Amino acid sequence: MMRKVKCFALMLVLAGCGGASPVADRQNVVSTPSPESIPVSMRGVAARQLFGAQSTTSSLPHAPLGNYSKGCMAGGVQLAETGPTWQAMRLSRNRNWGHPELIDYIQKLSAFAATQPGWAGLYVGDLSQPRGGPMRTGHVSHQVGLDVDVWALPPTRLNLTRAERESLSSISLRRQGGAFTNENFTRGHHEVIKAAAQDPRTARIFIFPGAKVRMCKEETGDKSWLRKVRPLHGHHYHFHIRLKCPDGERNCVAQEPPPPGDGCDEAQVWVNNILNPPPPQPPDPNAPPPKKPVSQLTMADLPEQCIAVLQSP
Repeated sequence: MMRKVKCFALMLVLAGCGGASPVADRQNVVSTPSPESIPVSMRGVAARQLFGAQSTTSSLPHAPLGNYSKGCMAGGVQLAETGPTWQAMRLSRNRNWGHPELIDYIQKLSAFAATQPGWAGLYVGDLSQPRGGPMRTGHVSHQVGLDVDVWALPPTRLNLTRAERESLSSISLRRQGGAFTNENFTRGHHEVIKAAAQDPRTARIFIFPGAKVRMCKEETGDKSWLRKVRPLHGHHYHFHIRLKCPDGERNCVAQEPPPPGDGCDEAQVWVNNILNPPPPQPPDPNAPPPKKPVSQLTMADLPEQCIAVLQSP
């Protein structure tokens, strides 16, 4: 009887109060816990240690909770290690978990990738941990089950062993610090990224600046999809896909949409700054304080529903 009461209480915390609300109201549903509501065993402990220790998902309903860089995931679904057109990589990390919408998205995108010359599908990198949340190493985001890293290496076979998935490396697509692409970037990369961006569920795709500039120049059709492709340093061994908050997920904090337009001029500015770095700017006294790094996040920084996620069987 006590177990049933506890589970029901967890469900109430997860669901919040009131009916469904539009995206604009989602942030109002998510709140951080009061200090006294945090279990003693969780107080002052780095959230990445608590979530990194979880090897299985929770029994709660599927839900992204909080925002991409400060949240967790209830009821995560595991991406199969191998499918008809994909393989999950680095299985030892146990980061092939996500919201059901993300799992479906990967499966469909990989099926499209398999239609490209020289591509057997996709090698899939990190999604989220079994219960999301901050990771012990690596990502700042990937916390709510709506982010995935897709390797830049086009798969030629999909029968890699577990050992091969640990030792095989992706390939870099950049040269000259990311201002340009190298010979590894193919039309297949262009088409896979285009298909990913044209999916209405996609919020953003992060890739190094030179790749976006090249796609802007080579795309001969409608360029509106390029609005979702955002330049970001470091993303040259993989491209990072982020989905929008799924419909009805009122505890998911949506990211602001990208600026209007295709963003090609902005990407060219990034490239220009790589080639001719601007002089350092003096500190802005009115700038907001820097965000707390992932290593310093505790349960007091995450949505209160994340306590229930950790406590759930």
